Amino acid sequence: MQNFAPIALFVYNRPIHTQRVIEALKKNVHAELSDLYIFSDGARSGDEDIVNEVRDLVKKTVGFKSVTVVERPSNYGLAKSVISGVTQLNKEYGHVIVFEDDVVSSPYSLKYFNDALEKYKDTPKVMHIGAFMYAIDTKGLPETFFVRHISSQCWATWDRAWQYFEPDIDKIIQQFDEKKKFAFQLDGAMNFWKHVMEFKHGKNNSWAIRWYASVFLKGGLGLQTSVSMVDNIGHDGSGVHSEKSNIYAVTVKPDPVASFPDKIEEHPEAYQALRYFLKHRKGNLVQRGIRYLRNHILKV
Repeated sequence: MQNFAPIALFVYNRPIHTQRVIEALKKNVHAELSDLYIFSDGARSGDEDIVNEVRDLVKKTVGFKSVTVVERPSNYGLAKSVISGVTQLNKEYGHVIVFEDDVVSSPYSLKYFNDALEKYKDTPKVMHIGAFMYAIDTKGLPETFFVRHISSQCWATWDRAWQYFEPDIDKIIQQFDEKKKFAFQLDGAMNFWKHVMEFKHGKNNSWAIRWYASVFLKGGLGLQTSVSMVDNIGHDGSGVHSEKSNIYAVTVKPDPVASFPDKIEEHPEAYQALRYFLKHRKGNLVQRGIRYLRNHILKV
């Protein structure tokens, strides 16, 4: 009998987004066989009413094997909340599926995660299962593939991999030389090292950049689908780390994932498609200027 992974859903102050995420999850194959844990972060000053609104909403959740609402007594912040919740469920169940409050899933996302978690449970090099994929050029690509980069919008992992998560940014930095930095940044396509240094200097509080670095330094790989299994609805300016943007708009895969790779290595064509998208994602100078004007001057 398949050992279905628990779902960790992290919520804060977005009731409309949270409702959409839960409704989509309820329509998933295997939802009724899955334990759902909803981690509600404590309110920052001024957010008490809307946090309580979210908590009232999630307490009414049905449609899963079980629903457990964990109300943080104080404001953990997203990073601490995710790290704590993922660690807790990994220790209890041995694996976990992770959602944030702005990720709407296809009806087959849970099936994809559980099938992949089962297939690669004893494959140490596979450390991460991702469900979000940018709108890359899929021509010639398989349905699923491995790459070094990991997506943090919606994902799954095992306790055997999560034990290598390194929260100490100084220990992470010490393990990188220039060659590793270049490879970590997808051969210069995306400045992930900037995110590392911003965390170092207190300019962000990202758990995701530390998880990616931990996987990378261990030589791990993430499984990805060529077409996204989820849609991120948080690029409307409402999220902790988001602004209004359609750069990452995707079309969600309408059918189940039917095939998984047996060869445990990075797929070269998929890697190049991902590199190309990230390198050119912001468009030309005119497009960048319009987006900056909209987000920072006009605020529309």
